This record gives sequence, C-alpha cells and structure tokens, in this order.
Amino acid sequence: MSKVIAVFGAGTGLGAAVARRFGAEGFRVALVARRKDRLDALVAALADEGVEAAAFPADLSRPAEVPALVAAIRERFGRIDVVEYGPIGTEQGFIPARSLDAAQLEAMAPLLLFTPLEVAQAVLPEWTERGEGSFLLTHGLSAAVPMPHMSGVGPLMSAARNWLYSLNGELAGTGVYAGTLAIGAMIAGTEVGEAAAASVAESGVAFPVVEPAELADLYWDMHVKQDRVEQVHPEFAAS
Repeated sequence: MSKVIAVFGAGTGLGAAVARRFGAEGFRVALVARRKDRLDALVAALADEGVEAAAFPADLSRPAEVPALVAAIRERFGRIDVVEYGPIGTEQGFIPARSLDAAQLEAMAPLLLFTPLEVAQAVLPEWTERGEGSFLLTHGLSAAVPMPHMSGVGPLMSAARNWLYSLNGELAGTGVYAGTLAIGAMIAGTEVGEAAAASVAESGVAFPVVEPAELADLYWDMHVKQDRVEQVHPEFAAS
C-alpha cells in the first residue's frame, strides 16, 4: 500500500507544493483546509498529474474535531505516514507587541498551537507502533527571531516550536521524526504572502520571496534524512 501524506492547510501555495512534491514520490495525498471549492480544484489538478488525492474540508481552529478528522483520513486511505501542518490565513497577521492583547492571542491559539498538538496526538500511536512517520510543522521566522512590529503569530508559533523541539528529542531513535521549517520570506503567489508583505511594509523590514516548490523540496529532504529538528530558509535569514 502506497504511503500517505496529510497536508493540513492545503492552500494554493506551500500546501499545494508539498502535495505535488510528495505525490511525485508516489504518496497519496489527503488535503485539509476550510474551502471545499479550492480543495476540489486541487484534487482535480493533482489527478491530472497522476497523484491520488482526496479533500477533507475542516476548520483547523477547532482542535476538538481533530480525532474525527484524522479518523476520516484513515478510513479513506488506510494509513497516514507524514503530516505537514502549516495553515495560516489572512486573518492571522503581524501585530506590534505594544498593541497585542490577550484576546488576539486567544483567537489565534487554536489554529497555531492547540490543533497541531492534537494532530500529533492522533497520529503518534500509529507511527510509534509502525516505527516510522514524519510530523512537519511550518512556522514563520518570527517564532525563532522576534522582531519589532512583527508580534502576534510569533509568540504562538514560538510555543509550538518549543513543543516540537521537545517532541523531536523524545522521538530520537524510534524511527518517528518531528521537524520544523522556519520561513523567513514571503511565499510567492499566495494571498497570505501578499497580506504579510503589506503588514510589514511600515516596519521597514525587507523580506526575500521564495517559491513554494523550493520549500516543498526542503520538506522532502527533511522527511528523508531526518537529520535536523529545524530548517531555516532562506538560511541567511537567521543572521
């Protein structure tokens, strides 16, 4: 039975690129996002490219619904081998630290912190029993390198990053892998990338632009090699 990747946050940018990259390696693809119309279009596009995919419309800001969602993916495909978690929409943006309040963090916490933990809890028993699996978590560079005027998502992604590092260490030697990709760039051709660019324009911070396929290649490399807990891209963004 061919392997399966579940892409949580399967938009037109990184999610679609990850689906194509793993699909090109023979993976079947479960696509998870809110908008059914976009998911159906991506399923059709992948089918034209010879990749088997299925859509699972879901609101990932509702962590309590994760067990049923993962069960539906297993029912359709029989297994899950890789998870890529990277949903973020135009509703989640940078907020200056001096303006950030508890209500704003509370509203973003389920999507950026609680749900990825629930997804991991739902797949880890299967992977631990099988002795293989990869959990790939996407976050922005502000999770690792705090910057003025660019708070908001960063503190929550930072908490998820902290958990991911601990998880990676606990899984060492089991065949199960947890890794995270820190993106210090705007992703080309996406609504989120354009919105992020607009939100930081006043800060004077210059960001490079990366192609989604470039990031998907990094995720494939991380999955295959399992040799680092975190990949920063572009690498110079950490300096």
